[in-house]
Amino acid sequence: MEQKIVEMSKTSAKGSVQLFIGISTSTLIMALGTIILARLMTPEEYGLYSIALIPSYTFILFRDWGINSALTKYTASLRAEGREEETRNIISAGLTFETITGTALTLISIALSTLIATTVFHRPETASLIAIASATILSGAISTATQSAFVGFERMELNTLTMITQAATKTIISPLLVLIGYSALGATLGYTISSIAAAIIGVTALYAGILKKLRKGNPQKRSLKENIKKMLNYGIPASISSIIAGLLIQFYAFLMAIYCTDEMIGNYTVATQFAVILTFFTNPIYTVLFPAFSKINPKKEKELLQTVFTASIKYTSLILIPATMAVMVLSKPMIATLFGEKWTHAPTFLTLYVINNLFAVIGSLSLGTLLLGLGETKTLMKLSLINLAFGVPLALTLIPTLGIIGLIATLILAGKPSTAIGLYWIWKRYRTKPDLNSSTRILLSSTIAATLTYLTTTLTGTPEWIKLIIGATTFLALYLTITPLIRAVNKTDIKNLKTMLSDLGIISKLIDIPLTITEKIAKP
Repeated sequence: MEQKIVEMSKTSAKGSVQLFIGISTSTLIMALGTIILARLMTPEEYGLYSIALIPSYTFILFRDWGINSALTKYTASLRAEGREEETRNIISAGLTFETITGTALTLISIALSTLIATTVFHRPETASLIAIASATILSGAISTATQSAFVGFERMELNTLTMITQAATKTIISPLLVLIGYSALGATLGYTISSIAAAIIGVTALYAGILKKLRKGNPQKRSLKENIKKMLNYGIPASISSIIAGLLIQFYAFLMAIYCTDEMIGNYTVATQFAVILTFFTNPIYTVLFPAFSKINPKKEKELLQTVFTASIKYTSLILIPATMAVMVLSKPMIATLFGEKWTHAPTFLTLYVINNLFAVIGSLSLGTLLLGLGETKTLMKLSLINLAFGVPLALTLIPTLGIIGLIATLILAGKPSTAIGLYWIWKRYRTKPDLNSSTRILLSSTIAATLTYLTTTLTGTPEWIKLIIGATTFLALYLTITPLIRAVNKTDIKNLKTMLSDLGIISKLIDIPLTITEKIAKP
């Protein structure tokens, strides 16, 4: 079992870092475009652009029906069983389904664009923007299907390629169109064109990088209809969960569009765009954990399941919690340095918005992935219904009265009952739980570092960009020192991290620097 844990750790770490590179590169490129857009557009214009994307996001919820999760699940499990040649038919079925549903929903969205703009949003000027953004329903269907196949094959570098393509295209085209006078229309066009570019690159990479190289064999013969049925049987309960969660988010967005001004929506959007920095850490971990959990037989490998689940929470928290705390205490200098002084409400929104990430210490990030990987999609659906039961009344109460603050409070509070119930359920069924002692120590070390950093930057009467540099340096130095001192990590943890990252070439050497510093302070 130890050997299997090491191999899974290395594969997951390698995939995480490849995705980290892709997500960090694409997000940095996207962030550059967002910064330029935020400086070229007024908060009202940016709010209008954000509102125009809400309908397409809503229709996308009804496009997938769990097919993408099934693509990853079955390609990963078939490869683990040595039946790689059978994955071709699974991929073909997934792409076909996504294309059909994507096309149908795109046409419906275009047809309803004027009605939504005038009747729901009371902003007739968004009709053309909604129609243009509708094209991303189809292009997104194709690109996400290809990315699901990449994850199932653990070809994270191909996933990275599509992400960077989309980010680069959007960053070049959107600001250029806004600069020449197209404002919200230019931003929407850039967003749509970049989605189409990602779909084209994704299909090309899927064929050249995977399908063309699949070994020949005598795969089990299943018709296209049978494969789609098989995938839907697995995916529909999970998709119902995703649809419920997504509808809840879009319900919040519609309430925001009705009760909040364009200026406040623009500030909130800038804050959430900046919070994307934290997806550097969450998305790679979430993505590689799915195939990792999918390979575990929970009946025969209970100890392995507990080890992987606990380790996923601990090592995720070691990175995500301090990153979140740093963003919270440095939100004002971050926003002011990158976006300018006109976004007066964005720092407050950013500080509150990222609080949800702190619940990773109890397993909020790993819980859904664990259930999905083990095929417990019905349980996921039930947890989503619980989330819905709390989210709707909270939103109807808090958003009309508190505006954006009420929206953020709803996002934080609504999901906590379902998280608690989900964690209790996996403990009862699989005897698997987070290591709360370790989680508490990680949270404590991050809190101490954040508090001292806040005091340092507050007492420093310097420009915001200097505060940002001082604050980031102070936080990193404090966290690397405090974490081993209070035994949030020990030498064994650091040794495990080094082993997991040992196959990453120059990246492992760079990461070894802070790990070695921490190791010298850490106790056995």
